Amino acid sequence: MFSKGIIRLTKKQIKLQKCNIADICGGQNIRKGLVVGVYEDCGSNALKLSPAGNKFDVESGGRISEIIKGTDMSLGKVKVINNLGTDFYAVAVAGTGADSACYNENETLDECKENIRISSAVGAQALQEMGCAEILVDGYTNTEAAAEGSSLGVWRYQDLKSKEHQLTEPNLSLFDDPDADGWQTGLWKADAQNIVRKLEETPANLMYPSAFAEAAIDILCPCGVHVEVRDRDWITDKHMTAFLAMSRSSCNPAMLLECSYCGGGESDKPVVLTGKGVTFDAGGLCLKRHSKNFEEHRADMAGAAVIVGVLKAMARLQVPMNVNALIPLMENMPGNMAMKPGDVVVSLNGKTIRIENPDNEGRVILADCLTFSNEYKPCLTINIATLTAAVRHALGSSASAAFCTSEVVWKELAKAGAETGDRVWRFPAWKMFTTKVTDWEGVDVHNVGCGRGGDPCLGAAFLMEFAPPVDFLHLDITGTGMSASGACGNPPYYRKGFMTGRPTRALQQFLSQMACPLDRPTTC
Repeated sequence: MFSKGIIRLTKKQIKLQKCNIADICGGQNIRKGLVVGVYEDCGSNALKLSPAGNKFDVESGGRISEIIKGTDMSLGKVKVINNLGTDFYAVAVAGTGADSACYNENETLDECKENIRISSAVGAQALQEMGCAEILVDGYTNTEAAAEGSSLGVWRYQDLKSKEHQLTEPNLSLFDDPDADGWQTGLWKADAQNIVRKLEETPANLMYPSAFAEAAIDILCPCGVHVEVRDRDWITDKHMTAFLAMSRSSCNPAMLLECSYCGGGESDKPVVLTGKGVTFDAGGLCLKRHSKNFEEHRADMAGAAVIVGVLKAMARLQVPMNVNALIPLMENMPGNMAMKPGDVVVSLNGKTIRIENPDNEGRVILADCLTFSNEYKPCLTINIATLTAAVRHALGSSASAAFCTSEVVWKELAKAGAETGDRVWRFPAWKMFTTKVTDWEGVDVHNVGCGRGGDPCLGAAFLMEFAPPVDFLHLDITGTGMSASGACGNPPYYRKGFMTGRPTRALQQFLSQMACPLDRPTTC
């Protein structure tokens, strides 16, 4: 789907795969599994099955409640039960935490929804490990969250793995719950994030700029999102010289994607998204010093990938908003054409930029895109980028760093993070950081800034020098978007060792809230 180098299944392979599943199931039926939730009653410390789980327990003669009695079924624990004499090969009973969970102000998190995501994920994962190809999932008290958790939980990047070593990719469906719309919405949102994860996981030799462009076309055009691929000549004609200068060290030519989603009225001003699309970042002539996680920099295009996922979700959900996106695609490699420390380039808005560190390429290529975004006459500009390593030191993988010029925008973004379990944390966008990147002899802007520390804030201040004169939001997602999810503390619906695709759902939720301010969020 994503590039010519990716393995594609032929009809014959699909047929063989189906035969293998049938063999596993004794040549008769595909293995079916069921996930049901169990809560901890805060008052009595007793276990309480979800409504659907309780109904199924009654139908099975009370065997589930009998088996789990006295068992540790705290949040994220799972008990798989076989031989219940039902249509299901196995039933996974998954701990869902306290039945009184709700919005936790100290955690800035809707714990009810997050607990459902965790529970549905661990249950579905346990059944997937047992070879279940059909998994029915309890709707709990929020079907959207159940769909998100189970779909995110069973996802794996297996495109380059031999078929005989691939884990079954199960079909997920809702069990005994009338809220089919909520379930479908959750699946669409999770699928958008899984698309982002696939883009991030694909090796850099298969996900170079033109391959990413091809992938974006394959993903977005069938949904009605318009995608234009701009080549080097077009970029040159538009005088985006800062972008071109940073990209010239690679033999893979730079490209710019222009994407348009028209869900609002013709006169509605659009939201403009810009996203860093560096398909591999070696650091240029300032080669990265730490080789331990060097391969993670295949996902230095996480900002670009998130935009693709968000546009996919918005098109499916038919969000009434106009969105334009600009995605600069390039590789930052060492070479005889690479930018040298101390070089100066002229940006699209006429400001000169001193390239003190060629490894700070992201902010430079985004500068031209932010300036060009003013052509769309936006009401809000949002930048998403794995901009600084330092933000990972501050927040780890706990939250994305947000720099915002509007209180209204910030409050809605924080709310979206709490709703989706993909939190954000506000960093300062003070004038002192602007001074540090602009108060230089001989040039207008410096791509590092003066003084020690504060790198995420300096990066945001740099970008603001080129943003249109409207509300501006910058998300630094290095800690959340470019880390394989084995990081300590990540929820279990992100499998260990795979990219997370964050903050796709948070950004999509934020845009939906801005488009439909009167719509109330789903509740548990």
